[in-house]
Amino acid sequence: MTAHAGRCTCGHVRYRLLADPMIVHCCHCTWCRRETGSAFVLNAVIETSAVEIEAGAVETVLTPSASGAGQRIDRCPTCRTAVWSVYAGAGPAIRFVRVGTLDEAGRFPPDVHIFAASALPWLSLPTPGSRVFDAFYAFEDVWRPEALARRRAARG
Repeated sequence: MTAHAGRCTCGHVRYRLLADPMIVHCCHCTWCRRETGSAFVLNAVIETSAVEIEAGAVETVLTPSASGAGQRIDRCPTCRTAVWSVYAGAGPAIRFVRVGTLDEAGRFPPDVHIFAASALPWLSLPTPGSRVFDAFYAFEDVWRPEALARRRAARG
């Protein structure tokens, strides 16, 4: 079994992924940029059941989203680092883990760049091995068959 450790900045929240991500998104939408204060967000998409909190607890912050359905950002209550999100559209069975909180973040380059139409003009896209989409994409056209099966199983 593959396990990948991660933590918040102060170390209060420590977790591990019990599997490799199904896919890694680099999102360039203006909402993600605003929420992270960065040029994009890098999320490892994984089943909630494959995320194990080893220490501490997260605090949930409900935030608006472009869809209008909102998202739940789970943060360290001490240093306020966002460790993952749950988007209404994906449901509670799927987490979007912030790659930058993983101890070996360099092992998880983006598979896809999404909402690239709103990417900052000084970014060079794509990163090697990734695909670029102006908006979102059709899961069946992008995800590996085994990842699609994991997603279906997680969502019931």
